Amino acid sequence: MMRQAGRFLPEYRELRKKHSFQEAVRSPEIAAEITLQPVRRFGFDAAILFADIMTPLEAVGVEMTFDPGPRLAPMTLAQIAELPELTPDRVSHVGETIRLVRSQLPAEVALIGFAGAPVTLMAYLLQGGGSKDFVTLRAALRDDPVAGRAAAESLGRAMRTYLAMQIEAGADVVQLFDTWLGVLDVATARDVGLSGAHQALLGLGVPRIYFAPHAHHVQPEMRRVAADGYGVDWREPLDTQWDRIGSDVVIQGNLDPATLLCGPATIQSAVEDILQRAAGRSGHIFNLGHGIDRNTPIEHVTAMVRAVRGDI
Repeated sequence: MMRQAGRFLPEYRELRKKHSFQEAVRSPEIAAEITLQPVRRFGFDAAILFADIMTPLEAVGVEMTFDPGPRLAPMTLAQIAELPELTPDRVSHVGETIRLVRSQLPAEVALIGFAGAPVTLMAYLLQGGGSKDFVTLRAALRDDPVAGRAAAESLGRAMRTYLAMQIEAGADVVQLFDTWLGVLDVATARDVGLSGAHQALLGLGVPRIYFAPHAHHVQPEMRRVAADGYGVDWREPLDTQWDRIGSDVVIQGNLDPATLLCGPATIQSAVEDILQRAAGRSGHIFNLGHGIDRNTPIEHVTAMVRAVRGDI
């Protein structure tokens, strides 16, 4: 259910009435509780860490606020490349969250850690916040691709350190979210984005998932990341995207989150279509094609879970 798995739950909203987003992320007890809530309610096969992709950047001196998205002073590619090395002790609260979650999860339920991919982090750092098209990122990488690669490699090393810390704390799987890779042209996405993502996932010793939504034009190149699995969005059928990335890899996805605003019959039909397209392939992780909408009725998620498991 992606990292937003709990935000439509009443128990999550009750917690957030008392604590800001940053307070929730920085408190191991609160973050662990939020991580566990969806698993308790639905019996998912995995829990995904409650944190934010910007969390490790704060540990290397990037000051930001959330309103509701990140707000920070825009940086240059050179400044990004020169950010200090990330040391695990500066994100120790994330490690403690993972240890608390792992101690309460059944052994058969996986715990997924995650980080933001380098080029997606660069998008926010260069822009100073969110954007619909991140023209600042695109212009910077076209103007100075050498500096872009240096910045991506620097962030890639930092994210690898961050993910390694999560694994040491108890994460069974890690996922790299590359939300904004798709705004780049193929060559830039390949040479900067995928190169940085490969650096972040290199040699971690656990299954690694790479997810870049709305980046279909880059999918033929995605194996350069050398992940063990690849997430896909809902914009094209599961098997179409699977064939484009490679039929011999694990694929995660790809129910449209909007489907969960529809009735049970529509949910059942959509789930069946995805499962039929996945049949006979090397591995499939059923998931949404992006984050769940906060207005999703709980009973519709229950209907989805039952449909996947064949309980209807």
